[in-house]
Amino acid sequence: MKACAEAKVKRVVVVSSAAAVVLNPAWLEAGPVTHLIRSQLYLCIIVQEWYAVAKTEAEREAFEYGHRAGIEVVSICPTLVVGPVMNHAVPSGSSFVFSNFLKGISNLSIDRLMTVDVRDVAEAMVLMYEKPEAEGRYICTAHLLRIHDMFELLESLYPDLNYPNEFTEEQPPKLELSAEKLKKLGWSYRPFQETLVDSVESYRKAGILD
Repeated sequence: MKACAEAKVKRVVVVSSAAAVVLNPAWLEAGPVTHLIRSQLYLCIIVQEWYAVAKTEAEREAFEYGHRAGIEVVSICPTLVVGPVMNHAVPSGSSFVFSNFLKGISNLSIDRLMTVDVRDVAEAMVLMYEKPEAEGRYICTAHLLRIHDMFELLESLYPDLNYPNEFTEEQPPKLELSAEKLKKLGWSYRPFQETLVDSVESYRKAGILD
């Protein structure tokens, strides 16, 4: 951010996370969670969600620095980012979790996922940078899926892959995030099946599923 100020950059798009949104009891009563809700730092610390701590604090610091330095700061908060990879490196973060699914490895203790394609996230960031009316925070999410349903779709498309034999029965309170603010900038997202197919094909090409 300091380098941006020195270079007289007018707008910065900060990549935050849905983790900077959802750790707030307010969403239990608010219906679909919007950009107005922020994770509560004390709660992140209590439940030891250190990734959420980092994202929540980094986002706050970015907005405060932008205000002091006269930089327009806009923040994107994506949910689980999935999609094809660009090289042969083992994917990290969200893509690592997803590639493990495709190898039959799953250690998630939830039965639903909120996902968004990495290409749709990139397109959202361009919109947020280029649209003069863009401001504040934007939740970036596309699909709310039951893990069991996702694997049924995968198995119908790729019956040769390994899949977990058991799925969690845990059903936490339904959490729904709203990307309506982002859609008003003209953002749209691709079908989940397209993301699945492109992901599997890119992982196979990169040798990640071997």
